[in-house]
Amino acid sequence: MTSKSTGNYRFPEGFLWGAATAAYQIEGSSMADGAGASIWDRFSHTPGMMLNGDTGDVACDHYNRWREDIEVMKRLNLQAYRFSVSWSRVMPDGRGAINAKGLDFYDKLIDGLLEAGIEPLCTLYHWDLPAALDDRGGWLNPDIADWFADYGQVLFEKFKGRVKTWGTINEPWVIVDGGYLHGALAPGHKSAFEAMIAGHNVLRAHGAAVKRFREVGEGQIGIVLNIEPKYPASDKPEDEAARKRAEAQMNRWFLDPLMGRGYPEQLKDVYGEAYREFPQEDFDLIATPTDWMGLNWYTRSVPENAPDAWPVRARPVKQIQHAHTETGWEVYPPALTDTLVWLHEQTGGKLPLMVTENGSAGYDPPHAIDGRIHDPMRVEYLKNHLKALHDAIGKGVDIRGYMAWSLLDNLEWSLGYSKRFGITHVNFQTQERTIKDSGLLYAEVIKTHGAVLDRL
Repeated sequence: MTSKSTGNYRFPEGFLWGAATAAYQIEGSSMADGAGASIWDRFSHTPGMMLNGDTGDVACDHYNRWREDIEVMKRLNLQAYRFSVSWSRVMPDGRGAINAKGLDFYDKLIDGLLEAGIEPLCTLYHWDLPAALDDRGGWLNPDIADWFADYGQVLFEKFKGRVKTWGTINEPWVIVDGGYLHGALAPGHKSAFEAMIAGHNVLRAHGAAVKRFREVGEGQIGIVLNIEPKYPASDKPEDEAARKRAEAQMNRWFLDPLMGRGYPEQLKDVYGEAYREFPQEDFDLIATPTDWMGLNWYTRSVPENAPDAWPVRARPVKQIQHAHTETGWEVYPPALTDTLVWLHEQTGGKLPLMVTENGSAGYDPPHAIDGRIHDPMRVEYLKNHLKALHDAIGKGVDIRGYMAWSLLDNLEWSLGYSKRFGITHVNFQTQERTIKDSGLLYAEVIKTHGAVLDRL
């Protein structure tokens, strides 16, 4: 599906171009130099939880190859690099003692980025909770809000003046839906009752970290949500009701309380007896004002009413008229424009937005052929989604940057190394990096500030 061309795809001055990664997906050496285990170290070593028994023990070996990866970023013309910090690498027990060697890794990485003229965008948490905190209840323990703020303070103070843009938590919905409701991700629980509590504590932790940042930090701070727009499968009332439930459970569950609106009414319908009421002071904390909001966007969903689909009673209908990525996600760029406009409206136009992840898994070979990696489907995906992004800017949405997902092929969580999202190919046998055709296109987009898209 090609997004409608408007011509003149040059982006606004100051628009920030970058790429994104997550600690456990690329670093490897997860318990080296005094680091503690995370829930993903445990989960990935639990038989039957990971495709092909893959783990993040080595991943992209970024912990040892970060200098090489900065050189890759320079070849891609990146202006920014969005990365996450491993909480248990910095604080092995999740609280208390600081692991100096773990903190030093990020210290050197940030210095290396700045020396290369690349702006570091730091995410405090991208799913890898310290195992020691999981032993104390993890996201089910209300004390975690304070633990998270304490952890954030360590980074805010250490990197003050060098990191100017911070994100608290990446994709709260995935943390909860995958980790506590359906069990497909760490820590692997399956309980609607736990999901409600965990989701609330994730939001409280975000609010506590923002509040702490205002006391000791410097720069700008926000949160990153994954939004999947919901279009009804038909004009039947039951399908529209299913759409509203799906939207509430995935999109509004976290967006609404951040905007001071509390939880959406439909969430009660989704979770039934598992739904919980919480004190107003919690919602006041959650709604602590931020400076920006990140959007992770991959696809849309077209749900239909499905009474047997627990707990949302909605099931996505596959759109066979459009292409799909290797993860089975529909390629429909106009929905990115729609989502950005919707998010702009839902936030009252008060928060600058940034696309913090966008990308696709393709049918890439395990190694380069004649020094090249041809990925035509990803090239088309990137081109058309950047045009859709520009269309949203043309509709008045304040978008400050775009971070391609991902800088490198990496561990795709419980799917292991079977799905490649990178604009840079990684040969997992040799760790050789090869910039793909999509990466070469992206480098040209950045060099021309989008103008190259006029010819494509």
